Amino acid sequence: MEATQERKERQEGDISSVFSSLSGEAAVELPARFGELKRQIIGDETNQRSLVESWSRLTKRLGQAAEEIDRKKQNCIPQITYDELTSPSSSPEVIEAIKTTGAFVLKNVIDRKVAEEWLSQTKSYIKANPEVKGFPKDDKQVFELYWSKVQLEARSHPRALEVQKALLNLFSNSKREGNEDVSTKVALSYADRLRIRHPGDARFALGPHADGGSVERWEDPNYRKVYEQILRGNWENFDPWVIQDRVKAEQNMYDGPGSCGVFRAFQGWTSLSSTGPNEGTLRVYPLLKELGAYTMLRPLFREIRPRSTLTQADYLHSSNWELDMQSTSFPGSPLARCQEYNDNTHPHLELNRTMVSMPRVEPGDQAWWHCDMIHSVESTHNGTEPSSVLYIPAVPLTIQNIRYIKDQRINFLKGKPAPDFPGGIGESQFQGRGLDSDITIKEGRQAMGLEAFEIPLDLKEGEKILRRKANEILGF
Repeated sequence: MEATQERKERQEGDISSVFSSLSGEAAVELPARFGELKRQIIGDETNQRSLVESWSRLTKRLGQAAEEIDRKKQNCIPQITYDELTSPSSSPEVIEAIKTTGAFVLKNVIDRKVAEEWLSQTKSYIKANPEVKGFPKDDKQVFELYWSKVQLEARSHPRALEVQKALLNLFSNSKREGNEDVSTKVALSYADRLRIRHPGDARFALGPHADGGSVERWEDPNYRKVYEQILRGNWENFDPWVIQDRVKAEQNMYDGPGSCGVFRAFQGWTSLSSTGPNEGTLRVYPLLKELGAYTMLRPLFREIRPRSTLTQADYLHSSNWELDMQSTSFPGSPLARCQEYNDNTHPHLELNRTMVSMPRVEPGDQAWWHCDMIHSVESTHNGTEPSSVLYIPAVPLTIQNIRYIKDQRINFLKGKPAPDFPGGIGESQFQGRGLDSDITIKEGRQAMGLEAFEIPLDLKEGEKILRRKANEILGF
């Protein structure tokens, strides 16, 4: 196995360094080059007309969507069983519900008793290692833990890996001889934190945001290509489920403290508790295509008359917005941070009534959301029991991702934090830390870069090439 690491270690810290809203960071005007970038994207008169017409159609649709979401609330969020998702004959209705919404609850993934025991073991691990870092510092709830035995077991659980592969295969990955850039047949293990949010907490109040960078969506040509239909005035033709350009995108141009070194097709968590609306759970904006379209078009338009002089309807009407050919403004897109949203920066989403809390989950259930999805955490946990989750995403095999896994493996074997997260000695001195020997399932070991990927003869040539490259990078 290779022992050299490609990325530098990050400073010590906690999750508050990731979000400008949690860290209290003030908005900073972007450099002049972003004005030129905006004019380049807006393009010639023909594209300008297409954008204006598209904006009109989109803002009208968002107004309708707000009414629908506000009326349906939790009924917007599909609830699907493990068998419905992973069956080779998953119904088209189930798949369409996931693809339209972009987020869902998956029931009955892990046995309830197993999940409850995971929570008990996690609490014991924290108690045995009180020096663990977390947020808030004086009442730790989001823990800088990556290598507990529970987390290793949860990431390598056979049913969890089957779910991740099923999710990856929702993306189109069309190449006749296989794709050398990405495999949706292999799920990699990305080590993330865990949360035990206390009843009454109001400090872990993550506002609406999307991960995967901020201004990179417009600035990086490969990332921008993902949204090309939107930026050509055809938002209705945008397909959020095409994977090819996403895996080539540069999501981390500014090496921010919260930047992600891998492409996560889905983000998700596994619940260790019974948690429902108003109990500190996840919230999402449950219309994926419309959300992607508005995210990309919003910086290209500016208001004509301010909100204070108009009714809400007149302010939001497309006639009160025009193409912005002058400013460097990309609302909610600070350098080296994630993309953030609020009712001032993105008013047409009407987030005060369209962010929907996930339906109740039980221990062993999972919540999943697409990489473009706006998500947040309820501002206050009004329940009576802890809201506890393990963050485990769905990560496909790509060259970029396997290079990260190689570095993550080095940190894992040393007990140091995963490369994307605040550095320091981490769990290297912790009692009861999980070890290489605790991952016993072959597919789980491959997902962690601890064993070589198999290369069956019946794989398409592109898939074989990708797996060979991955094994070479890992030193096998």
